[in-house]
Amino acid sequence: MKIAIPTQDNGLIDNHFGHCQFYTIYTVSDEKKVIGIITLPSPQGCGCKSNIASTLQEIGVSVMLAGGIGQGAINKLNEHNIEVVRNCTGLVDELIVNYLAGKVIDSGDVCNHHDCH
Repeated sequence: MKIAIPTQDNGLIDNHFGHCQFYTIYTVSDEKKVIGIITLPSPQGCGCKSNIASTLQEIGVSVMLAGGIGQGAINKLNEHNIEVVRNCTGLVDELIVNYLAGKVIDSGDVCNHHDCH
């Protein structure tokens, strides 16, 4: 399994999916252990209007742990078979550990304050 997290250069999850500096991509074993980490530069522009969903799908990402994210981006990711977990916060390395331990639940909240509708 591969999990993507929109990331700032300080190691924190970005509060807005479409404006992150890069994506941290974790490869996770069947035993829920991180076995690989790569970073993927973020394309220019809003997440729902960029090619990021298809790029993530091509490299095998199936889960996006996001901070704030709009419905357009959620729809685009879902169209590419990527599950979105919303309103994640904190350090990406801590977030992945908590997610794999079952401690991160999708809030259901959608960001409505950006240019992608």
